Amino acid sequence: MIVENIPDEFKKALPILEKIREVGFEAYFVGGSVRDTLLGLPIHDVDIASSAYPEEIKQIFSKTVDTGVEHGTVMVLDHGTGYEITTFRTESTYQDYRRPDKVEFVRSLEEDLKRRDLTINALAMDDKGKIIDLFDGLKDLKNGIIRAVGNPEERFHEDALRMMRAVRFGSQLDFKVELDTFNAIKKNSHLLEKIAIERIHVEWVKLLLGKNPKQGLQEFLDTELYKYCPLFADKYAELKSILEFSDFKLNTEEECWTLLSDVFKLKDTDISNLLRSWKSSNNIIKYVIAASLCVQKIKDSKLDIETYYQNGIEIILTANQIAKIRGFGMDDNELKINYDKLPIKSRKEMKINGKDLVQEAGVKPGKIMGEILNKLEKEIVFGNIINDKEILIENAKKLLEEKV
Repeated sequence: MIVENIPDEFKKALPILEKIREVGFEAYFVGGSVRDTLLGLPIHDVDIASSAYPEEIKQIFSKTVDTGVEHGTVMVLDHGTGYEITTFRTESTYQDYRRPDKVEFVRSLEEDLKRRDLTINALAMDDKGKIIDLFDGLKDLKNGIIRAVGNPEERFHEDALRMMRAVRFGSQLDFKVELDTFNAIKKNSHLLEKIAIERIHVEWVKLLLGKNPKQGLQEFLDTELYKYCPLFADKYAELKSILEFSDFKLNTEEECWTLLSDVFKLKDTDISNLLRSWKSSNNIIKYVIAASLCVQKIKDSKLDIETYYQNGIEIILTANQIAKIRGFGMDDNELKINYDKLPIKSRKEMKINGKDLVQEAGVKPGKIMGEILNKLEKEIVFGNIINDKEILIENAKKLLEEKV
C-alpha cells in the first residue's frame, strides 16, 4: 500500500530520513503516527526507526540530544523541531513484566516490529509513502480489530501495561479486541499489579475519553483488569452501571473523575483517597471535590450565587456535563448567563484592597481588615452594594465602627 498524500508532519521530517538513507542505513516512520495517518486522524508525534545505531546517528547529524541512548533513542534537532530516532532493537526476557533485562540493537526492521504491542502499531512507512506491514495490521485497521503482535501472552509478559493499552485503543478507535488477545488479557490481568499506577492512570483516562468509551469499559470489566486498579476491586456494579448511560461523553480528566466520584457516591475524603491512590495531582483532587459538590447542587436545584462565585464557570460546566450524563443536567448557556450576571468574578475585581482600607478608611492590617474585605466582597457578590471605591470605603468605615 502507498500513502498518496503524505501529511505535512511527515514531509517536514523527510530530510531526516533521506539523510540517514544517503549514508547507507534504513529509516522509516513507525508507530502511532503511521496508524493515525491511515485512519485519517490528527498526527501528534512523528517517530522514526532506523538501522543506524545511536552513535552512528550522532555522527550523521550535528545537533542531537541523548534522550534514551541506552534504549537506542536519540533526538535530532532540525530547524527547531526535535525528532526521536530509535535504533531497530530486540529485547530479552522481562523479569518484572515492565522492562527488558537487556536491549540489543539490530539492523532488521522485521526484528524491531516483532517486539511491538499491537498489529495496528507495528506498521512502518518509508520516504515514498509505502507501508510495510508484516503482521496484517492493515487488515486489522480495516476491520476495526485490536490484536497483539504474535503470541499475545508473550507480549503481555514483556510489558503488562499493554493489556490496558489494548482495551484503551478499543475505546479510542472504536475497535474490538479479538478473542485470542482478549483471552490472554483475562488470563494475565493480575500482572497489571506489576505496573506503576502513573502508567495505568494515563491509559485509564484515555479510555474514558475515547471515541467509544463503553467499548473500552466493557472490555476493561470483562477481562477483569479492573480488579487490579486502585480501589476498583469492589466497584464492579458501579463501573458497569456507567454502561447504561445513554449520553456518555467525557471531555477532560476532571470530568472522568467527577463522574466516577458521583457513580461511586463518594464524599470529600473518599474522593481524595481515591484520587491519591491513582497518584492524581492536588489540583485535580481539589477540582473534582468542588465539581462533585456542584453536581449534587444541580441535582437538588440549589445552584446559588455563592456557588457560582466560589467555583467559577469551568467547574460548574464540568459538574453540569456529569449531571447531563446522569439525566438531570441544565442548559450550558443558562449557566453561563447566570455566571456572567455576577457583579465580580473574584476578589481581584473589587475596587478596593487592603492598602486602600489603611489609607482611606483607617483600618489597620490584621484580622479586622480580613473580616471587612470578606464582608464587602460578599455584599458585592449578592448585589447589596455597588462595586465603587467611594461606596466601599464608606461601608468599610461603618463596618470598622461596628467591629464588623
